Amino acid sequence: MAARKQQRRPYRVLRLKSWEAFLGLVTRPPYSNWAFRGERDERAPLYTSLARYLRNFGVARAAWPDQEARILRIFKRKAHQFLQEPPELDDEFQWMALMQHHGAPTRLLDFTWSPYVAAFFALERTLRDGVVWALNPARVDSSRNPRPARMDPRVKGNIQRYYLKGTHRFIWMGEPLTMNRRLIAQSGTFAVPGVLDVPIEEMLSDRDQENILAKIVLANEVREHGMRELYRMNITYATLFPDLDGLAKSMGYELEFHWGFNPRTMEKYKT
Repeated sequence: MAARKQQRRPYRVLRLKSWEAFLGLVTRPPYSNWAFRGERDERAPLYTSLARYLRNFGVARAAWPDQEARILRIFKRKAHQFLQEPPELDDEFQWMALMQHHGAPTRLLDFTWSPYVAAFFALERTLRDGVVWALNPARVDSSRNPRPARMDPRVKGNIQRYYLKGTHRFIWMGEPLTMNRRLIAQSGTFAVPGVLDVPIEEMLSDRDQENILAKIVLANEVREHGMRELYRMNITYATLFPDLDGLAKSMGYELEFHWGFNPRTMEKYKT
């Protein structure tokens, strides 16, 4: 009987059960120069917020390009009432980053150059195993023709030419020329997909994903130690979202933390 051919895993999946194991992994090659994204549910695929909205609420696939262009146009027409210095009207990528900043659904997928920031988003509000996705920026831009370097969304006209039509299957990675406060605070960057109907990990399925993508699953038992260490590093909602909303949201973890005793067990810390 012929041996069954072993199915090749498309990308590396690493399941960690300690905070120390996570630190040992992300501070050494190959991951020390990668970008990261934290998700509270390790089962969630890497869809953008725009893709999730269009899919979840049944917008017809044929309408996606026009509807994305429509919300971009509406936002640009109305946001000036709240902005002292709005972006240039033809700087579409800057406008998308601003929309993302304020919670609008966009095709921008948040990543960070800090594995610790990603771990915070993976652990802070999860009740199950979280995940930190790792993406190699040096490899994500090395796809087939047309090359992503030509599709830089910062170049005038490229958003309409390569992105809104949704016909080019590629990923561009980087930041707008002018970064907002949250991007700076979070060491943020963006993965910008050329299509919306497949998740990032599937879009990379025809390439050597072991050298471009990794899924680092953090078991729920990592959360208590990890969150305490992140708090000591001053990584909280208050610092990652430097406004009143961020400060208010940071109060959640303050319920779990105290310098003098463990609020879960009421035991005092040993000195």
